Amino acid sequence: MDRRGFFGVALAPVLAFRQGSQADRLRDPSVAGNSRAPIGSLDNDEVVKGIEHKLKCTCGCNLDIFTCRTTDFTCQFSPALHKEVMDLRGAGKSPDEVIAAFVAKHGEQILMAPPAEGFNLAGYLVPGIVILSIGAAITAIIVRRQAVRQSAGPAALEPLGPTVRQPDSPTAGDLDRLERALTEVAD
Repeated sequence: MDRRGFFGVALAPVLAFRQGSQADRLRDPSVAGNSRAPIGSLDNDEVVKGIEHKLKCTCGCNLDIFTCRTTDFTCQFSPALHKEVMDLRGAGKSPDEVIAAFVAKHGEQILMAPPAEGFNLAGYLVPGIVILSIGAAITAIIVRRQAVRQSAGPAALEPLGPTVRQPDSPTAGDLDRLERALTEVAD
C-alpha cells in the first residue's frame, strides 16, 4: 500500500464525519449551550473591573470575580456576580457602595482582602513585626560577634586546633597539675 492509499484509509472516518449530520449539529450555536449576553460598555469599564478584582467569586475557586469569569468559562457563579456588579453600577452606585452591597449580601468573606480594622489588623501587622524582630535579632548577633572578635585581638583570628609548645616551657597550670598528680601517687 502506498502513502496515498494509507492516508485514504486512515482519513476515511474523518471525512465521513465531516460530511455527515454530525458536522451540521456542530455548526449550530444553540447546541453548544446557553449563549451569553452581548458585551456592553460596562463589561469593559475599568471601574467595574476594579470592583470585581476586590470581590471573591462564590464558586469556591478563591479567584476574584473578574479573573474567574475571564478564565473559567464553566463557572456558573461569576457571570451572575458580574451582572449584579453591572446592575448596581448602572444604577449609579459608587464602587464603595457596590462593595458594601456585596458585603451586606454575602458577608465579609466575599472580599479578597479583609478591611484593616479590628482583629483584622493583626493579620496585617503581626507578620511585619515578626520579620522585623527576627532581622533585629540577627543583626544584634552579628554585631555582638564582631565586637567579641575585635576585643579578643589577633589571637581570635588564629585557627582552632592543638597548639604546639616547647617541652621546656611548662605553664603554671601544668606545674600545678603535675604536683597534684605526684601527691596522689605518693599517698
